[in-house]
Amino acid sequence: MFLDARRIDDAIAIDTTVCIIGGGVAGITLALEMEKAGIPTCLLESGGHEPDNETRALNRGVSIGFPYRFGDDCRSRFLGGASNCWGGWCRPLDPWDFETRDWVANSGWPVRYAELTPYYVRSLETLRLGPYNFEPDYWVREIGRPDVRRIPLDTSRVQDTISQFSPPLRFGKAYRAQLAAAQSVRSILFANVVNIETDANGVTATSVRVATLSGRRFHVRAKVFVLAAGGIENPRLLLASRDVQKSGLGNAQDLVGRYYMDHPRIQSGIIHFRHEWQRNKLFDIKFQYQNAAVAAHGTKVAGHLFLPFDLQREERLLNAQAWFSSNFPGEGTESAQALIRAKQAMLRKIQPGWSPMRDLLTMLAHPIDTVGYAATRFWQPRALIDGARLQAIVEPEPDPESRVTLSSTEKDRLGMPLAQVEWRLGEKVKRTFDRIFAIMGSELEKGGVAQVALDPPIEGKPWPDTLEKEGTWHHMGATRMHDSPKHGVVDRDCKVHGMSNLYVAGSSVFPTAGANFPTITITALALRLAERLVRQMHA
Repeated sequence: MFLDARRIDDAIAIDTTVCIIGGGVAGITLALEMEKAGIPTCLLESGGHEPDNETRALNRGVSIGFPYRFGDDCRSRFLGGASNCWGGWCRPLDPWDFETRDWVANSGWPVRYAELTPYYVRSLETLRLGPYNFEPDYWVREIGRPDVRRIPLDTSRVQDTISQFSPPLRFGKAYRAQLAAAQSVRSILFANVVNIETDANGVTATSVRVATLSGRRFHVRAKVFVLAAGGIENPRLLLASRDVQKSGLGNAQDLVGRYYMDHPRIQSGIIHFRHEWQRNKLFDIKFQYQNAAVAAHGTKVAGHLFLPFDLQREERLLNAQAWFSSNFPGEGTESAQALIRAKQAMLRKIQPGWSPMRDLLTMLAHPIDTVGYAATRFWQPRALIDGARLQAIVEPEPDPESRVTLSSTEKDRLGMPLAQVEWRLGEKVKRTFDRIFAIMGSELEKGGVAQVALDPPIEGKPWPDTLEKEGTWHHMGATRMHDSPKHGVVDRDCKVHGMSNLYVAGSSVFPTAGANFPTITITALALRLAERLVRQMHA
């Protein structure tokens, strides 16, 4: 059942058993599981079925320190959340991402890879993926094309793996009919939670205060509350809910908002492949991304290269993964960017402010760049491809000074303080970029695959200007999971330390980020939390 918060009477109180704040990947996954179990649930979503500028403006905030974009142009505040602007990449975290590594400060999860594996398997159906198999040999064999193959490399230095692509699934559209037909779940749209209210001791959440941009105000009361509003909105709402706990909910140790993480992404060098390795689609993002030619049994895949764990430990590096990006005619021009946006539109990716007509005029104004880039993308003539670049993302080291706080001066239209984000990246991240590029370049040349000329190392130097443009907008870590309330905001069950009935879902609970895309792990954790809540409610 869908309800419109703008049509709910002022000052009423809605009663339910479970209240989920946020209708993104985690929130919708939880709601569907509550419906299966027949547990009365309210799903509160800030937006509607489609984006609107007024709601999107509520995501805006302030970047302090390192220049960083995190506002309304890289988050989606309507039903489906970040899945509306998601590329579809799916791969579980690596087993060692869950372990405590003595060379990575603040590393280690209270849960282990084996414990999460059953939920990763269940996530395949939710995300509409293929089999639980990320081994390159399997996919290369099943695809069966000469231009989709593994690269001969020294596996003690460089290894390969596979990501699967979700269609990509837009949760708000894919599961709209199920939510509309739900008997136990009421999904209330245009419902902005502006405060989580508690008992006099600040231990038990009693209700949430809901506001609409049209001026309506009401409460939702529940036995259990789950905060699933996203990697920045989760800490923002906890910090802003300070009626009883003056520093915010779950913030007795000043940890809410700390350890904020995102995956930095940069490019380096130029690669000239030997003739027999040109146009290998498996590891080149220009050809692998959502490409029906790199697919088997209805599932599209992409290959990545990474440094094995033993080498990471030996050189005290962070986790990272890399791939290639071919240089096409017109690379980096406005025409090329317009063509990329057109493809994203075909995948129904939400792009705030996108104007098809403006992009069409841009392409018509620069026909050589447009035709060159498009022709190379579709027909792949070797003569027009001017080598490739190495591209990598690196795991950020958890840093308590990388954090989300509240602005002391600026508020949104609903009266909530804006989020301030100070994203910090240490020298170990730079060294990991340098090493993965250097090792990959060396191994490609040793294997007779390519000639490689790398850019100068970045360790000890300022971050390149392209870092902001090459960000991944994977907002993680600011309500991190830890068994001890001295080191984390939530426990292993994602319950806020010091509170009896408030949980957090989503990537904000990640203690470390790994080097893989977070959506499948978000889904797995949501399924795990749902299972716990169902047991609790039935008990």
